[in-house]
Amino acid sequence: MAVLVDAMGKLCPEPVVMTKAELAKGTAELEVLVDNDIAVSNVTRLLSSQGFSVEVERNGDERKLKAKKTGEASSAINNSNNNSQLLAVFVTGKTLGRNDAELGEVLIKAFLGTLSKLTLRPAVIAFMNEGVKLALPESSACEHIKDLEKLGTKVLVCGTCTTHFNITDKVAVGTISNMFEIMEMLTSADKILTI
Repeated sequence: MAVLVDAMGKLCPEPVVMTKAELAKGTAELEVLVDNDIAVSNVTRLLSSQGFSVEVERNGDERKLKAKKTGEASSAINNSNNNSQLLAVFVTGKTLGRNDAELGEVLIKAFLGTLSKLTLRPAVIAFMNEGVKLALPESSACEHIKDLEKLGTKVLVCGTCTTHFNITDKVAVGTISNMFEIMEMLTSADKILTI
């Protein structure tokens, strides 16, 4: 019999945290109730990474994720660069530096463009706060982020932040994520670069 995780009305990252707590008990079959598509995406990714197959049923505002263990868990970060150390980049603003917005936009674009040229490319790059605006199609840095993603960098964009700025449906690159997944990826890295 499936265990029920009721995360209705819970804000990010609580649905993921609640689901992860149930998985830690060794649960092999569960149903997770959530009330928004970002939670569906985040919980589905967690369950899939832990070897679960997931079906989603929708009933009004309620989304029920039915999950069964069918495989093995995968690692948090895939080192597709074959480097000996894993680098994570944490971006919290839409500019590099805070005093001159025009210069800061030029610098962040150059910074992200340079990352794809490095020998040690980041395994993950996470965007929070105003940094999520860099993932919009009109951002001068968006193409550089797409290049990093094509080269194997996992791109995570904070769903709480995109919801706050009302831009979730406009994000052009990466995966809409949550605080739990972002922290898990950052803490799995050997080096974290925060800008």
